[in-house]
Amino acid sequence: MALRYAIMTALIEDELSGYDLAGSFDKSLGFFWHASHQQIYRELGKLSDLEWVTRRTEAQKGRPDKILYALTDLGREALDEWVLTKDRMRVQETKDELYIKLYNLSESNIDYLRSRLRERREAMMQRLYLYERIRRRHYGDPETLPLRRKGVYLALLGGITGGKQYLAWCDDALELLASAADDSPTAAKADTA
Repeated sequence: MALRYAIMTALIEDELSGYDLAGSFDKSLGFFWHASHQQIYRELGKLSDLEWVTRRTEAQKGRPDKILYALTDLGREALDEWVLTKDRMRVQETKDELYIKLYNLSESNIDYLRSRLRERREAMMQRLYLYERIRRRHYGDPETLPLRRKGVYLALLGGITGGKQYLAWCDDALELLASAADDSPTAAKADTA
């Protein structure tokens, strides 16, 4: 249900095509709310039926017509009402296969799991690098931002903080598994050979 509000949020300031909206999800909102292009187009149809967004066709030379969506006053009211509703006040559950695999840690899979943790760590480093670039480029002085942009900055800051915590967890896990690998009977046999 929150997908419709994420889409309307992307339309607050700009009229966008479905393609542009999907790109917006890939570059910003998608860091916090994932949606496929198909889900976005399906939801745009529903929002149009509710009259929360308008559809306007723009002719293009040599290409199919572009359909642009814009938030209506009715949509803005619905978005304002949604912001004031209580959200689920619980910590987000993590669904991650790696955690289940760690429950099955053994001598036969420790090297593989260590490599997966290193890959996760690298991916998070890349994401944090991107977050920091965005922060420096657009949010260098959060105190001077317009109110709505302060909210976007806070969401970005939450992503940065969570990313740093995940990075610290990866480091702790890799350190523990390195010492476990050194203490394993397989490592002891290799040392005596």
